[in-house]
Amino acid sequence: MEGEGGCKGNPSALASGSLPPPREKHQSESGDCCSSVESLEETHTDTMGLSTGDQGKETPQPDSAAVGLRATEHISSTKLCGYLHKQGGPLKAWKYRWFIYEEKKCQLFYYRTAQDLNPLGKVELCNATFSYPLQGEEGTFHIQTPERIFILKAANRDAKMYWLQQLQLRRWQHRDQLSADSSLTTSENLIQNGQQLLDTCPANFLPTVMIPPGLVGEEAANLPVQTSPLNVSIKHPLIEIQNSVQSLLLRRPSQELRRSIFWLDSCTTDAPKTDTPNIPSSNIPTIAVSPAPMSPRSPVQSAEPECERVHEGLQFPGCSLSLPNGKKKKCNSATMPVDRKEASILERASRLQQEKLTLAEEVKAQKELVWLLHKALEAAQLEKRACAQFLAAEGEQERLEMLRHGERCAADLRDQLEQLRRENDTLQRSLSERDAHVAELQDSVKLLMEKNQAKQEVILKLSEQVAACIADPRRTISSECASTQTFKQLTQELDSLKDDIEAYKTQNKFLNSEIYQLTRLWQNSSEQEKSLMVKCAYLEASNCQMESRYLGVLRKLQENKELTAAQRNTVRTLIEDALQENLKDVIKFNSVREYDEYGFKLVPDYEVEEMKLLSKIQALEIRSNNLLSQDVGDRSVLARWTQYLGGRSPDDLSSSPELKVLLRWGIPREYRRRVWRWMVRTLTRSLQERHPNLFQQLCEKSRNTPHPASRQIQLDLHRTLTTNQHFSSPSSPALEQLHRVLLAFAWQNPTVGYCQGLNRLAALALLVLQNEEDAFWCLVAIVQFLMPQDYYTKTLLGSQADQRVFKEFMAEKLPRLVAHLEEYNVDVSLITFNWFMVVFVESLPSDILLKVWDAFFSEGTKVIFRYALALFKYKEDDILKIHDSVEIYQYLRFFTKTITDSRKLTSIAFEDLNPFPMKLLRNRRTLHLQRLQAELRELEKLQKEYASESTQRKDKDLDLITSEDDDDV
Repeated sequence: MEGEGGCKGNPSALASGSLPPPREKHQSESGDCCSSVESLEETHTDTMGLSTGDQGKETPQPDSAAVGLRATEHISSTKLCGYLHKQGGPLKAWKYRWFIYEEKKCQLFYYRTAQDLNPLGKVELCNATFSYPLQGEEGTFHIQTPERIFILKAANRDAKMYWLQQLQLRRWQHRDQLSADSSLTTSENLIQNGQQLLDTCPANFLPTVMIPPGLVGEEAANLPVQTSPLNVSIKHPLIEIQNSVQSLLLRRPSQELRRSIFWLDSCTTDAPKTDTPNIPSSNIPTIAVSPAPMSPRSPVQSAEPECERVHEGLQFPGCSLSLPNGKKKKCNSATMPVDRKEASILERASRLQQEKLTLAEEVKAQKELVWLLHKALEAAQLEKRACAQFLAAEGEQERLEMLRHGERCAADLRDQLEQLRRENDTLQRSLSERDAHVAELQDSVKLLMEKNQAKQEVILKLSEQVAACIADPRRTISSECASTQTFKQLTQELDSLKDDIEAYKTQNKFLNSEIYQLTRLWQNSSEQEKSLMVKCAYLEASNCQMESRYLGVLRKLQENKELTAAQRNTVRTLIEDALQENLKDVIKFNSVREYDEYGFKLVPDYEVEEMKLLSKIQALEIRSNNLLSQDVGDRSVLARWTQYLGGRSPDDLSSSPELKVLLRWGIPREYRRRVWRWMVRTLTRSLQERHPNLFQQLCEKSRNTPHPASRQIQLDLHRTLTTNQHFSSPSSPALEQLHRVLLAFAWQNPTVGYCQGLNRLAALALLVLQNEEDAFWCLVAIVQFLMPQDYYTKTLLGSQADQRVFKEFMAEKLPRLVAHLEEYNVDVSLITFNWFMVVFVESLPSDILLKVWDAFFSEGTKVIFRYALALFKYKEDDILKIHDSVEIYQYLRFFTKTITDSRKLTSIAFEDLNPFPMKLLRNRRTLHLQRLQAELRELEKLQKEYASESTQRKDKDLDLITSEDDDDV
């Protein structure tokens, strides 16, 4: 009964005919497929028992006494087929089966006899591993597939090792062919042509096993077939009947009956001879040798793709040397002289070949450039055609139909994304299975090494005993006989142990080769998985961009006042459908989080109904930017910070140009708390050293004595970061912490006390530093060390001066925008004043806000100026398109929250706007502060004069009223 794992059902391709025939022989243009080419020197790299090919090179002529012609066979020239014993059935009996390897599908088919047409089953070799037991029967080896384990047995040890090496080779060749078809470019194929096996097998594990004569190949088909009843497959009776009927119906002549169905007619003996030589690609002269006729009894080996075969050794007497100019030169078996003229011809041919390769590379580069330009032109033409069709549409109905077509395209892209995700899951499962298999093999290798160590210890002990027996000369005749017998036994055991050691070494080498190949397969699978992940991210980003454009078109149509009522209703319906669709149903590759790590809402909620469409457009843009930049940007910044902070304690950090650049591009979340604490401690070190327990003392004072500003602080607590998870609830513990921090600061700085805006600064410090005392010192550092004086006092002189300075910088950097705003009487200080007071808290998305604060702690208030200018520069074109003062104010209220590309904003702030130094900022701030102080003094003077005049006027009025009363009397 046949073992389990046979062919489940009979595929039509196998049931209708015989096995795939061997490859046909390719003839050269001259018709001589049988001429052999012998190089002047052949370099063999045997890895895993495989020859990687020959490369001819010019070398000095060897001595004629050591010259011999050695024919080398190509790896694929011999058909991998033969009889093996297969263990199967409930009795685990050995059954004689004919095995043959099929190259295209990397499968091993097995038949009952070589003359059968339908196979009994097959073995999938793509994901199979090979091994053999050391203590098993001679010639036994295993093929383990994901479904089952096949136990086979060859005729002897050499046949077993030959089968294992050839199966390893065919599996690797099949894997390389799949990789080359899917990933290698044309240039890589050109480079790797002829050296594929050399690169994939860099280590020599086992020597090459020669082909066992008569046991492997077409010759093995002539071996007698076992006729035992146990050799019949009971599991596949239908196939047995089909094979028997076909063998009875197809009565061949007696000559054919003596042949195997794998026997081929020889075409080499009758091939015409040609004197036209072929110049090799390396421009090395070759020797054309006519082969001897093959014996009629020997089977013909399968043909190679090339029409020339490479042979080792040197030439027979009388062979001719083929030169590049078409002439032939006679040479004897000892020497092959080449005169200077021929050498110059060879050198010139080599130089021309190099020039040809260079020109070919240039042509290839030009073709790629032309291809890229052609693709860009096609994209531009498609975009132009789409715009023309949209504008040329006769009615709004056609335009709406075009929009629906765009929505259908977006749906198709989502389906493709889902399909790629399923493929990714399949590859991940396959990779995990291979990892588990590799771990099992590693455990097996470790166990074998331990056994080998134990054997070596036993050998050392036995060697010591043998040496002691030989060194003892004093013994009787009986003892000498006993010692002689003991010595013979020890010698036999020693020889046996040596044989075991050699067997273990051979098995270890084989397992090493298996582990190496499995590792390469795992690496290739990992690279494919990474490429699929990148492709999925790119497709998802493209999907988000397309849907964002679609929603933008709907928004423009909504704002169009020329549409009819029916058209407006249709547009409104489309917008409602788009808003009701859940964003998580669209983006399936990575789920979208509603809040970030600090509790900030990623997509802001707009109270106005018309702004909800803008909210979804912004969410799609944020998702697209995150997908396109997550691998390139965030990982590189994290790697640079890890390298900078590696091995340093928080006290070892110091200001440097490298740290300044890193802070400008943002601190990763993993290191932000640590770096902020260091920067705050650096700014407030002197104050902390004088008052080490200042925060605890101030908290105790707040509990015992009420502060005048405590009521205002209590009112502002519930207005702080209302969209943040940690402050949205009235019972949140973060509100109590914020209350204590603000009261402590009010007691610490009586000049400022409490000012609206400090609650937002302290709240952000609490979210990042996660400690009340650290947040308190962070607020002290901002108000007393980073911001100018009188920034949060009752007069707000510092804030007013900065607004005037900002208007001057804006007029210099953005003259067009300033002119546009002045035309419609728009005062930007109404918007920017709050930016400067709270350092953009609740004005920017959380990821951009935290990057602004990272640079703000290091460089001070000039960072606020730079980012404020960058915000207007980022949206300058959009503001210039608005021609109404009310709409401009409405746009300026929320436009900062629509910015998604933090890298672009940072680049504008620190590079594109020709940044200004801190010295220039201080000078302008001092000038405007003096002017404000002068204006304030003038105002106070006017107030005093007005007050005195009012007092005098009141006195005169009282005197007049008194005089009138006297007159009445």
